[in-house]
Amino acid sequence: MEKKLIEFNMAQRSGKVLALQSGDVVRVFRKIKEGEKERTQVFEGMIIAVKGGQSSSPIITVRKVSSGVGVELIIPANSPMIEKIELIKRAKVRRSKLYYVREKTAKSLRFKYTDAKDIKTSKQEEVKNEVVVEEKIEEESKEVEKEIAEVKEEKKVEKTEEAKEKKAPAEEKKEEAEKKEKEDQKENK
Repeated sequence: MEKKLIEFNMAQRSGKVLALQSGDVVRVFRKIKEGEKERTQVFEGMIIAVKGGQSSSPIITVRKVSSGVGVELIIPANSPMIEKIELIKRAKVRRSKLYYVREKTAKSLRFKYTDAKDIKTSKQEEVKNEVVVEEKIEEESKEVEKEIAEVKEEKKVEKTEEAKEKKAPAEEKKEEAEKKEKEDQKENK
């Protein structure tokens, strides 16, 4: 039952989902309707919680401090009201829920950040390396298949030659048997 539910939720997800985790600093572009007008509002902050990872729309909690006041948004990641979520930088954290950040100041947290550019390049390099390795494996498997085909052809040729050799003595035996029959027939007459 769980497998079916997970597959259904994955099918319901719209578009590409970022691999968001707690400690990421993101920029959320939200569509805001004011009367008949629609505009995009940007909210930049740190993800302090990610919930519902296997659901159709994971929920992220993004926190920022604006004018000394902490502001949090609880956002369904795949909502149609969210234009995009942009990863800016990633902090090295050991917890999945960073609720303790609410009581601390930014200076006292001392997170070590890595830029999104560095994160993307490392992932792209990993993907490139995987592709290169897969190509090498495919080439080697093709070479092995060719060698196997050649060996099979050689065995077929050997088998046919052996069969011919086996048939030759059998034919000789038949000829000898026919000669003996003819001689016996002559003697009987």
